[in-house]
Amino acid sequence: MATTAVTFRVTGMHCGSCSLLIDDALEDLPGVHSTTTSVKTGRSVVELDLSRSSTADVIAAIAEAGYQAEPTG
Repeated sequence: MATTAVTFRVTGMHCGSCSLLIDDALEDLPGVHSTTTSVKTGRSVVELDLSRSSTADVIAAIAEAGYQAEPTG
């Protein structure tokens, strides 16, 4: 069960509640061990077991919460 830290650029956030909403949505995904989303940086760092959820799953969960995301670098 190896995890990988994946960073996503997130747009559409405007307050701390936005980042909390995204973190809550991501924590419900299988294989997500931790998530830290920051309005200030516009990024979400997700510790993810890629054998259980993909980056596309993370992007879809963020989109379902009402924001746009894309992996960085």
